[in-house]
Amino acid sequence: MFPLKDTQPSYSTPVVTLSIIVVNLLVFLYEFMLGSYPRNVFIEYYGLVPDHFQISRVFTSMFVHASWLHVLMNMWFLWIFGDNIEDLLGHGKYLIFYLACGVAAALGQTIASPDPTVPMVGASGAIAGVMGAYLVTFPRSRVLTLVFIIIFFTTIEIPAPLMLVYWFAIQLFSGIGSIARTRVSQGGTAYFAHVGGFVAGIVLVKVMGASGQYMRRRSSNRYWE
Repeated sequence: MFPLKDTQPSYSTPVVTLSIIVVNLLVFLYEFMLGSYPRNVFIEYYGLVPDHFQISRVFTSMFVHASWLHVLMNMWFLWIFGDNIEDLLGHGKYLIFYLACGVAAALGQTIASPDPTVPMVGASGAIAGVMGAYLVTFPRSRVLTLVFIIIFFTTIEIPAPLMLVYWFAIQLFSGIGSIARTRVSQGGTAYFAHVGGFVAGIVLVKVMGASGQYMRRRSSNRYWE
C-alpha cells in the first residue's frame, strides 16, 4: 500500500513542514554531489552511532539520508501527514514536536539497536511521530492509497487509522526480528527508531494540545473533521 493523499483538510500554510522538506532535499543533494568515499564519511560523521551516542548527532542524523529513495519516501510521508499536525499544533509547537519525536526515535534505536555500530540516518523516526499524532487526532480521516492487486494497480480510500496501525505493526515486528548486521548504505532500517518516534508522537500531541488558532478555525468551519 502506498499513500497518495489524505482527506483531512488543512487551513494554514505548512511552512515548517515545507522548510523541513527543502532542507532535507538540499542536504541530500549535497551528499549526492560528493564522491562515494566522502559520502560515506559524511554519513559516518553526521549519522548517529548508538555505540558512540552524541546529542549533536541526534539532530544532524535527522537531515541525512542514504539514498534518493530513502529521502523521497520520507519527504512524501511527511508531506501527506505533516501539514495537518502543523495546522493542529501551530508552527512553533510543531517544530518542537517534530524534533522531540526525532530525539525519542534516536533513543529508541540506541537502546534496542541490534547493531550499535551502524550509523542511523534519516527523518523517518521524526516522521513516525507525525504519523502517530495523526492516528490519534484525526481518526475519521481516510487515505487515498495505491494498491497492487496481482498484476494491476488501483486506488482505494482506506481509513487512516487502519493504514497507520498496519504500518506500526510492521515496524514493531520487523524490529523485534531484526538480527542481521547491515550497513546503512545497504538498506538497513532503524525499526526501533520508527517505533519510538510513533509512540512519542501519540504522547506528545496529547500533552502539547491544539493551538488556539486551530480551535478557533475548528469552531468556525463546519467541514472540519
